[in-house]
Amino acid sequence: MEMTLNERAAYIKGLCDGMELDTASKEGKVIAALTELISDMAITIEELEDEVVELRDYIEEIDEDLGDVEEVLCDEECDCDCDCDCDCDCDCCDDEDDYFEVECPSCGETICFDGTIDPEELACPACGEKFECIVDEDDLEALDEE
Repeated sequence: MEMTLNERAAYIKGLCDGMELDTASKEGKVIAALTELISDMAITIEELEDEVVELRDYIEEIDEDLGDVEEVLCDEECDCDCDCDCDCDCDCCDDEDDYFEVECPSCGETICFDGTIDPEELACPACGEKFECIVDEDDLEALDEE
């Protein structure tokens, strides 16, 4: 079994005490001061090691909490009730109005838009590709009336 720093410092102090050194002599004073220094350093190092373990545990807790926050803030899935696969910054998620849902022919991203956007001038928010979408005129008129 390995001794701790405090135990090793106490062992060295015990060896020095067993030698019955004359603490009045120059050599005795130096050895006594060194054994005291070793004891103080061992205590300080063990306290620092305990603090490091405590801080490591705290950092792990913060990291887990930050992961939870990132999941909430960076969630790319739409959490609304409109059943679309787009980001929540689209018009269909802002209100209860009807909307159109089309797939980008370039990247396959689902795009939602309402009657305020010209379907012949659509641009995919994911890839930036512009394309035209054919929408039934009756559907556009129904949206405009709401």
